[in-house]
Parts: sequence; structure tokens; C-alpha cells
Amino acid sequence: MSIQSNINIENARIGFRNFSGKGGKFNPEGRRNFCVFLDFDSGIQLQEDGWKVKWLQPKDQGDQPQAYLPVSVSYDNVPPKIVIVSKNGKTVLDEHTINMLDWAEIDNVDIIIRPYNWEVNGNTGVKAYVKVMYVQIVEDDFADKYKDIPDSAQASIGGCGNCEECDGSCDCTAMFDRD
Repeated sequence: MSIQSNINIENARIGFRNFSGKGGKFNPEGRRNFCVFLDFDSGIQLQEDGWKVKWLQPKDQGDQPQAYLPVSVSYDNVPPKIVIVSKNGKTVLDEHTINMLDWAEIDNVDIIIRPYNWEVNGNTGVKAYVKVMYVQIVEDDFADKYKDIPDSAQASIGGCGNCEECDGSCDCTAMFDRD
């Protein structure tokens, strides 16, 4: 069975975050992934459609198992578009900055998941990959107060930090030349 359609989920609930690709008991080093929790009926439907849905056993007897879809994040062949949304605008994340989502306090996630149909030695399956994801983060009480102060990590070495892209040749660098 081959799946061709993407899955669009608004207000997704995600968990088991490993955007940094940290190796561990359940994850080889370098594999970036997370899961999207699904309601029971959606889990059944996606599983019937051929997606690799997994299930967490309920904590309380009589409750339904929790469906979730493991989702991979890869920048190798088809890089995803992953965007952090805040009051100050949007920031596109890349493979060097995506790890910040491992510990971010997330308010909302809207995601498009693309299928990858695979076949190895006669075995077939479908793996879920992020195509597009918008992540709205929870902002602290002081974010507005300090939003206009430049980030010192963004200033060039030897630069003043007052220029858009300081190359160290402006007059402001004289204040750093105190012998």
C-alpha cells in the first residue's frame, strides 16, 4: 500500500521530543524525531491507511490506549520548513537551531506531515516526516521589555553591535581599542 497524501494537523499535541538527535536507549545518535499524539479514532484511521501508528497503554483500567505517530525530522533530502512564531515575528529554524525545540515551552503546533513510502528486501512501510511545522512558543513576562535590545551573540567579533552587520571598520570600534 502506498500513501500519497500529507496529514495536516492544527493544534497538534507533540511529545517525546528529540529535535537535537541525541542518542539514547530508544534512539540512535543523529536521528531527530518526536511524536504527534492522536485521538483514538484518528489513530485507528491512520493505522488502517498504512501509517505506523503506535499505542501507549492506558494508566487506568477501562481507558482507551493513547495513539501517537512517530515523526522524523531530516534535513538530508527534503528539508522541512520549521518556524517558531512569537509576538516579535517568525524565525525559520535550520538543522543548527532546531534543537531549541527540545526544551521550548510550546503553546501551539500546526504541522503538515508527509509520507515516505519505503521498500527494503520485500518489506514495505510508510515513515512520517515533517514537511512544514509552525510552533508558537509561550513567551515569558519580560519578553516585551527586552525585545529591542540587540543579542550580543549576533554581533561580529570586534564589532560595536550598533550596526546591522558590523565588520569592525566603523568609528564605534575605537571604544574597544583601549590599551
